[in-house]
Order: sequence, then structure tokens, then C-alpha cells
Amino acid sequence: MVNISESAGDKIQEMLTEQEIPNLFLRIGVKEGGCSGFSYGMGFDDEQHEDDQVLEIRGLKVVVDAESSKYLRGVEIDWKDSAMGGGFTINNPNASATCGCGSSFRTATEAGNPAAEPC
Repeated sequence: MVNISESAGDKIQEMLTEQEIPNLFLRIGVKEGGCSGFSYGMGFDDEQHEDDQVLEIRGLKVVVDAESSKYLRGVEIDWKDSAMGGGFTINNPNASATCGCGSSFRTATEAGNPAAEPC
């Protein structure tokens, strides 16, 4: 469902270790908003819900809510180092359009709810 590159997995594991909180996992989701209609969300969580899909990727526990899973099939998450410090990139084969910042998208069949403000 979701692919996480080795460099992204290493960075996520590093960030989890820095948290020093037991039972944290990576939650990935999609919500309406952003300049293209949907925006990605990634963060650490310790509360799992009944409709969550639980994945084991590169030794990481990754959780996706049921509604988001349809937008995240085949998504590739990578980590890119740069002179400005680096960041995560998301390649979504389901996206028919994305914004310039790469954190917002829409699909061929769903436009979401675009926000008035730019990325």
C-alpha cells in the first residue's frame, strides 16, 4: 500500500527515537484542504482506532485510517537531504494534479475541498 524508502525509514526511526515516548507509531493520512483539494498528514501517534489499517514497513509500525487508505495506495515516501536541511517527499500515483509545494493533490475522480490560500 505505502512504500517508504530506506532514507525516509531511517529518518523516521531517528525522529521516533528522539521522542523517547513508548508505543509511538507513524500515522499517515489525507484530509480535505490544501491548494489542490487534499493534503497529506504525517505524524507520530500512540492512539489506534478500530478502522485503522496497520502496516509494518521497514521495521516501523505505520497506521492509516480507512478513509485515507484509498488515496494512499502506491504512495512512495522518501527523504531528500538538501542545503536547506532536507525533508520528506511524497510521490502519489493516484494524484492527477499536485501543487508546487508537493503537499497537496487531487485525483482524477475527487477534487477534495481546495483552500483559498496557497501552499
